[in-house]
Amino acid sequence: MAIERIISVAHRGLQSECIEVEADVSRHVPAFILVGLPDAAVQEARERIRSALDNSGYPFPRTKVTVNLAPAHMRKEGSMYDVAIAVSILQAQDCISLSEKDRRSVFVGELSLNGDLRPVKGALLTAFFARERGLFRLYLPAANAKEASHVEGVEVFGISSLRELVDHLRGTSPLTPVGYSSLPRTSEQYSLYDFSDVRGQQQAKRALEIAAAGGHNVLLNGIPGSGKTMLAKSFMSILPPLADEEILEVSKIYSCAGLLTADDPIVDERPFRSPHHTASVASVVGGGTWPRPGEITLAHRGVLFLDEFPEFPRGVLEALRQPLEDRIVSISRVSGSLQFPAHFLLLAAQNPCPCGSWGDSEKACVCTPHQRMQYQRRISGPLLDRIDLHVRVFPVKRERLLSEPNVETSDDILERVRAARSVQRLRFKEKAVWFLNGDMDQKLMKEQCILDEATKSVLLEASKKLLLSARSFYKIIKISRTIADLSAHEHIVQDDVLEALQYRSQ
Repeated sequence: MAIERIISVAHRGLQSECIEVEADVSRHVPAFILVGLPDAAVQEARERIRSALDNSGYPFPRTKVTVNLAPAHMRKEGSMYDVAIAVSILQAQDCISLSEKDRRSVFVGELSLNGDLRPVKGALLTAFFARERGLFRLYLPAANAKEASHVEGVEVFGISSLRELVDHLRGTSPLTPVGYSSLPRTSEQYSLYDFSDVRGQQQAKRALEIAAAGGHNVLLNGIPGSGKTMLAKSFMSILPPLADEEILEVSKIYSCAGLLTADDPIVDERPFRSPHHTASVASVVGGGTWPRPGEITLAHRGVLFLDEFPEFPRGVLEALRQPLEDRIVSISRVSGSLQFPAHFLLLAAQNPCPCGSWGDSEKACVCTPHQRMQYQRRISGPLLDRIDLHVRVFPVKRERLLSEPNVETSDDILERVRAARSVQRLRFKEKAVWFLNGDMDQKLMKEQCILDEATKSVLLEASKKLLLSARSFYKIIKISRTIADLSAHEHIVQDDVLEALQYRSQ
């Protein structure tokens, strides 16, 4: 009989490639051979499939079985090809006959020894792949069905066992596809912290408001216990919720990383990633033999909080420079190069010196000038140059900690952030919905950041005194544009620039 091709998929980063699985059963010495550059997990599928077929009541050929995973030049990894291989073997023995729709369907899933299907990662990516290739159906483990159902235009079938799949393909017990699940819509970003709980720190709160409104990176510098971490965690409460496009974009990343579950099949909140300062370069940037998303990609469209900023390895800090500039991270391996999105907002916190007391009015610093200098030099000038807002956080007096002043809540600040972002959506209406002032290039800045002569004079004079680089100079203009949006100014005025300069003179 003619050898039929069963369609499966391989994920390389966030890109998906079509894998054709074909099986040939011939009259030779019994053997089970897998070809097509399979890794160890794919090679072990031979034993899983043999046991799954036997325990499900289907014959396994007692002759030579050759399974090819095409294209042969692409290395295959993981256990997601088990179902496609099992279906191809059954089809080669005439145990099942696929309809035209099923020939244009995608099969993924891992088999247990008794024939049950175990979940695999990348279900959302697989559903997008099926839709883009014009494939009719997607067969995958039941635990992944809800995740894949968020892609419209694909019939998703959640399968619990191999026997259930075969009965459906034979038509003896047809299954009902999982219905399309619309994306969750939330009116606010969930957070355990509120800015009303933070006493004092008006300048830091204002800087975080500017950062949320315009998408600017922030560095908080202050002694231990001054409130840096609480400010960072409260920051999530003033960020607008994800738009639909952002939900799908972030969810695809988490699907690729295998972080979605049956209970949480979609990411509907902005990510907040806070890796420990002992994290390696690969865990933060991404990598491995088969590159996986790192923390900076998992923070895409959200916040990457790096507490104890100077304590991170130098390699990790320097690896942030390119993603902060280009909004993507490129990972090169012998097997090829991959790009992951990394459009995150960096929020970093650091102490002024190793002991943390330099600048404290009550506790004397025990560090030598050389130690302070070495500590501060752990963060390179080029990296600091890429951080828009530099904020000094001073300790709050104890008496004020017990008071209950009438302070703004996160909802009050969020309202201004939403208004400023609405202005930016109109300004950048030809761009994506999440395009903010912090994303402007020089061409857009010339169009949207108009300065009068007096304001230009102030900016130029201040940049000379502060020895600002060209990058910092342009960042001041972007920050000024955001401040103007928060103040409902059509054009940038002198006060907007003067406030922006405060955050580069720390």
